[in-house]
This record gives sequence, C-alpha cells and structure tokens, in this order.
Amino acid sequence: MSLKKQILDDLKTAMKAGDTLRRDTLRMLDSMVKNVEIEKQKRETGLSDEEVLEVIGRAVKQRKDAAAQYSVGGRQDLVEKENQEVAILAAYMPAQLDEATVREAVKAVIVQVGATSLADIGKVMGPAMGKLKGQADGNLVKKIAEEELGK
Repeated sequence: MSLKKQILDDLKTAMKAGDTLRRDTLRMLDSMVKNVEIEKQKRETGLSDEEVLEVIGRAVKQRKDAAAQYSVGGRQDLVEKENQEVAILAAYMPAQLDEATVREAVKAVIVQVGATSLADIGKVMGPAMGKLKGQADGNLVKKIAEEELGK
C-alpha cells in the first residue's frame, strides 16, 4: 500500500473514531501532498512515497519550529498541540537514527570530502544530508558536523 493511501485510510479511521486532532492533522497533510502534486504537475500520477516523505518531513519541521516559537511566547497549550501533531506525523516517517550512528556517518563524510575546519561545513552538509535524508534531523547533523570540524 502506498504511503498516500495509508494516510487517507488513517484519516477515514480517525473521522469514524471522532479523533479530531488526528483527523485535522491528516487533513492538513493530505492538503500539503495535493498542493505539491499540483506544484510538480503530478496530479494524475500522484507523488512517489519518497516525495510524500519529503512533504511529511517538511510538515514535521514546521510543527517543531512553531512549537519553539510558542514556547518562547509562553503558550504551553499550543506547544503541546504542535508536539502531538509531530507525534502523529512521525509515525509515517522512517525510524530516526540515533546520535552515535549519525556522528559516524558525518565523520565518514568529513573524511570523504577532506574537510578540515568549520569553513568546510558547506562541503560536509550536502553529502551528509544526502546520505542521511529522512533518517536524521538536519539540525542534529549540522550540530555534529560543527562539533567534529571544530576539534
């Protein structure tokens, strides 16, 4: 079953169960997927599972950024709502790698591209994110790359 079909099936289940948070989150995700389909002119064929994962990743990042902003603003109720939405969306993402695994992958990329200082972080981030796409948060990869290059 495709990822998009699974999302729609879960949306129907949430509607029948009266789970408003899950329903609204999955409706938002479905809308984002449809917008990308229109944008990429793939309305007839639909997006691949990899493209749907990119949309989900973008949605998760938006929710995390919003939660951080609400936290700064002192709106704990909205922080909790955003975090619940992240949990719903994260169920569709591939398992995230732990920090030690990400660190090993970043070290390998640093050796591969021959980076020696923080000025080379741009050389490291592209290949590292390509290698870890969907499996690690970009902020974590950047933090680890900065730590490794700053030594």
